[in-house]
Amino acid sequence: MRASTDRILTTHVGSLPRGTEVAKGLFAIDEGEAVDLEQHEAAVKREVGEIVQRQVDAGVDIVSDGEISKISYATYIKHRLTGFEGDSPRQPPRDLEAFPGFMARLASSGGTPSYSRPKCVGQIDIKDTTALETDLTNFRAALESVGQTDAFMNSASPGVIALFQPNEFYESHETYLYAIADAMRHEYEAIVDAGFLLQLDSPDLGLGRHMMFKDKDDAEYEMLARLHIDALNHAVRDIPADRMRLHVCWGNYEGPHTFDAPMEQVLPIALRARPQALVFESSNPRHGHEWRAFAGTDIPDDKILVPGVIDSTTNFVEHPRYVADRIIRFADLVGRERVIAGTDCGFSTFAGFGAVDPDIAFAKLASLTEGSAIASEELW
Repeated sequence: MRASTDRILTTHVGSLPRGTEVAKGLFAIDEGEAVDLEQHEAAVKREVGEIVQRQVDAGVDIVSDGEISKISYATYIKHRLTGFEGDSPRQPPRDLEAFPGFMARLASSGGTPSYSRPKCVGQIDIKDTTALETDLTNFRAALESVGQTDAFMNSASPGVIALFQPNEFYESHETYLYAIADAMRHEYEAIVDAGFLLQLDSPDLGLGRHMMFKDKDDAEYEMLARLHIDALNHAVRDIPADRMRLHVCWGNYEGPHTFDAPMEQVLPIALRARPQALVFESSNPRHGHEWRAFAGTDIPDDKILVPGVIDSTTNFVEHPRYVADRIIRFADLVGRERVIAGTDCGFSTFAGFGAVDPDIAFAKLASLTEGSAIASEELW
């Protein structure tokens, strides 16, 4: 993993806005409708090339494929693994339940994506590797076309798969997690073998506290969250730590977030994970103060922090000076070489949905680059 040796590097969390044609195709495929697959795959390949170019144009150092081919960051696995079928009831976050009027307004405004969230009803195993192989090929071609070398690809962690796909087959949550881990191991290793950094998306550690663990006390939540990390570590046991990033967040939505687990509680659990880099929210107004949690924690010397210094749920374009101030705060804590500037979360967690206008998303990334340059001038 490239470190910020002579300036602060920039990256983001992964998902970027899909075009209308691709989004329409993804939803049709998800619903089992007839789709011209050749035409859809050509559109995906074209968009991956375009999205990589736009990141490079914005000055992003470590780019992704935008998760263009996926309907969402967690439910895409139903097309790659056996055992997942049907749909499951929605489990709203606890903070939205506490403000039912806002939750209803959010749903009626179209702010809640509508797609199937399958459940586990059978033995989990690898179903088809074609989609993964296509993703790797498309991304490699896009990178080569622009001469880009630093890149990462997202993959769902065992815990976030369990968060969005409830278990109705395995005898225990632990057995379920490890079955997912064993099946996802191939995808994790394939991404690294292809030459990309692996980003494991694990919002179950944060978001999970006020969703799947909302009826648990703190001790049980922490025990279950550690179990999620144990399963993740099991799946990536043969991958070098410096080829991996772990993303933690509290849910990529503009809401009260009044029941979010504090970073002081999440951080010690997240640091148990093998990936070298920790990618996390720090612009979210509910968590912007939590740089203090890092100041009060013994961060292992080999860990790299990727704080979100750009918000992903509003259309404010952060001023570069403000971005620089956020970067410097973390550099002062762990050293400039151990900080990479990132975003809070993705800009299109679900295909066709995103609070941030696509063009504004790239304006925010450009501001990230400008802020990084200001911080670099002051830190070197």
